[in-house]
Amino acid sequence: MSAAFDEKVHSTLADANLQLAIYRATGRLIDHRKNAVAAAALPDYQELRTAANALKRHTIDHLDHYLEQFEANVAAHGGKVVFCQDATEVADFVLGLAKERGAQLIVKSKSMTTEEIDLNERLEHHKLESVETDLGEYILQLAHQRPYHIVAPALHLTRYDVGDLFARTLGVANETAPEKQTLIARAVLRQKFLAADIGISGANFLVADSGAVLIVENEGNARLTTSAPKIHIAVAGIEKLIPRAQDLAVFLKLLGRSATGQALTVYTSFLSGPRRAGEIDGPEEFYVVLLDNGRTRLLADREKRESLYCIRCGACLNHCPVYRKIGGHSFPWVYSGPIGAIITPQFLGIEHEPSLPFASSLCGACAEVCPVKIDIPKVLLDLRAEVKQNEEHKGVNRLERLAFRIWAWVMCHPRIYEMAAMVAAGVAPAGNGKWLRSAPALMNLPPVRAWLSQRDLPPAPARSFRELWRKR
Repeated sequence: MSAAFDEKVHSTLADANLQLAIYRATGRLIDHRKNAVAAAALPDYQELRTAANALKRHTIDHLDHYLEQFEANVAAHGGKVVFCQDATEVADFVLGLAKERGAQLIVKSKSMTTEEIDLNERLEHHKLESVETDLGEYILQLAHQRPYHIVAPALHLTRYDVGDLFARTLGVANETAPEKQTLIARAVLRQKFLAADIGISGANFLVADSGAVLIVENEGNARLTTSAPKIHIAVAGIEKLIPRAQDLAVFLKLLGRSATGQALTVYTSFLSGPRRAGEIDGPEEFYVVLLDNGRTRLLADREKRESLYCIRCGACLNHCPVYRKIGGHSFPWVYSGPIGAIITPQFLGIEHEPSLPFASSLCGACAEVCPVKIDIPKVLLDLRAEVKQNEEHKGVNRLERLAFRIWAWVMCHPRIYEMAAMVAAGVAPAGNGKWLRSAPALMNLPPVRAWLSQRDLPPAPARSFRELWRKR
């Protein structure tokens, strides 16, 4: 574990108020989802998961075909698709377009993809004002923080934190009522919408057979972002594609329920091109930026490409005991929780944070709730094997390899295993038939002491299984 990762984990664990905020927020989301997917509310929930998995598998396996189809249909409706390899190419495109059109102000709706490429920071570096319009994202922008959660980005902040932040950064009265805080943000953001030259959004789904961009939200800010400015740019990963509009019936039944426990989000927008003749609103220019940023490298790995099925619902974060303890900012990249633990090393390289695939109890809760049935524990195990292979190649962890060889040898020799079990239980044979207590000395060995620093060791039973078996 890197020093930065370790420090953030310990800092989060030591903050009682933060621990409470995480548990309360994720607990509410768990309860809402549980009620929304119950048999009484959605009898065909498991069938929908199976269908969603099959649709994503088919799309990812034939991604080249659907990318071409999507591009052609966007162009047919007057829009343009721009393929970008990485964050720099996305920023260069947006900056070039802004310079050509004389744009100064950009409004953005919630988008994990633009967070992934640090788009705001890149634009502001070139003197372009870029404003987040999702309330949670706007709060984090003022606080200079990255999202804490995929769906609820400011999950870790209380209303008192937000009141202090607004008073300090916006020069307003310190209001702690969420309704008043929302009105404060709305007053500021409404003026930004009216003055913006470019609107940038993400995309929940890209529909290949129609060239449509689908956005789901609860606040209405995405609708203003995509319709008020003269230019709309949707930034999405290439994995967001689905083949047909009718496939959305499967995903929309799963997404809202898995994310927030809603049968359907408040706003569902289908966007397909610029404003047409006779229409009274909508952008004059429409662009879809399709981002790779490591996705094709992952696409080439048939064993782990199911990681690209993710629809960013955040359910795996809410149910993960590790995320609920160490929080979102402990993770080294913008994606946190179980999904972050599998896509971060695959997008950025396994060496980025080698300990990340090990930040899991492998309890399987993430796979149990994933609406598209990604087998996250299996991918984590595959990544752990990669880490170990990489370390062996570099000649590190020789002591650990030796320990496992010794363990394997002990497991193959029953009498030796029994002696080792006695030692682990705290008693070991000494000379002349005497017995000595060995547990305290064992507990003080540096590797054991380090392991126990983060774990509780249950007391050993009075009699081992072997003793019970002999006296059966």
